[in-house]
Amino acid sequence: MQRWQEAGFGLYVHWPFCQSKCPYCDFNSHVSEMVNHDDWAEAYLLEMRRYARETPDRVLSSIFFGGGTPSLMKPATVAALVDEAVKLWTPANNIEITLEANPTSVEVGRFTDFRAAGINRVSVGVQALNDQDLRRLGRMHDAREARRAIEISQTIFERTSFDLIYARQDQSLASWEAELTEALLLAAGHLSLYQLTIEPGTVFGARFERGLLKGLPEEDVAADMYDLTQALCKENGRPAYEISNHARAGDESRHNLIYWRCGDFVGIGPGAHGRLTDLTGNRHSTAAQLMPGEWLEGALKGLDMADGRELLTAEAQATEFVLMGMRVNDGIDLQDYQRLMGKPLSPTKIQSLKEQGLVAMTDDRLHTTASGRLLLNWVLKELLLS
Repeated sequence: MQRWQEAGFGLYVHWPFCQSKCPYCDFNSHVSEMVNHDDWAEAYLLEMRRYARETPDRVLSSIFFGGGTPSLMKPATVAALVDEAVKLWTPANNIEITLEANPTSVEVGRFTDFRAAGINRVSVGVQALNDQDLRRLGRMHDAREARRAIEISQTIFERTSFDLIYARQDQSLASWEAELTEALLLAAGHLSLYQLTIEPGTVFGARFERGLLKGLPEEDVAADMYDLTQALCKENGRPAYEISNHARAGDESRHNLIYWRCGDFVGIGPGAHGRLTDLTGNRHSTAAQLMPGEWLEGALKGLDMADGRELLTAEAQATEFVLMGMRVNDGIDLQDYQRLMGKPLSPTKIQSLKEQGLVAMTDDRLHTTASGRLLLNWVLKELLLS
């Protein structure tokens, strides 16, 4: 059985536009006053049909509309893409169809239309529950709108999630505990909780380099926030199933699990990435043209907009299997790794990491401990340099 048959097959649609660019964001997102929604709908449909010819007879486990801010798409466009996707591929009985949304009143006002378009899961980009921090993060909503968006989403969609960022400027451990406690009361089945990272090329990155991003917590305080996050979420019935994602059993993001378990997925839209196994069993990575204008022009001409399409070697697949699989709590099957790589991970390195309390074995699965997840990058380096 090929990995995608076990881990699933999904479709990712990247909408590259936002109303404004958040200062921490390093995603492929752009601010544009003029967007021809009809052209974008046609381009997406053409790309989907082209990829469907490469991936016949697939069961589609999930569709994910990400961005950017895909809740700025016209609901009619979303409906057309969902309708086409379930014609091109066979939809799973429990197909998950997610849309990322911002909590502004305009976008929330479209929730009913998005539900009618086929969306059955929404992920709301809340990021903070107080107005001062929302302003610092460059968000266009306030805390009242955020709480309202969470409430409305839960009345309309079968499954919901929202995001928060912690380790923000001037945030204390006590204030994060209070905010997370409120978030757990507001949340339904799923929460995504990310530690603020300062990425090169962002506004925050430039401020940080000039010494202008004041009040960021020290590393030990940020680590305490991570530990608190794990403990509080577990106590409230939403344990971590991945480094930054917490859910009740059954409410995990099915789409993201495809990524972490190294399934196949089609990525369409500017800068979208994909992983595809061809009819001969070879696996490829794809990366679409980054700039929206160039992507749109080429897609409308029916061109292959995957600027980067690379055959993945056995070593590359095995490395990705470890990098992605060790993010989730149930870890990786060591026999699967050996089948991909042709040799096992170093028993000596595994034993050393066990003795340090960073990894553990359950049956034949290797996974990180709570301490290991805090040092995941180092654990991965140790495993992959073996």
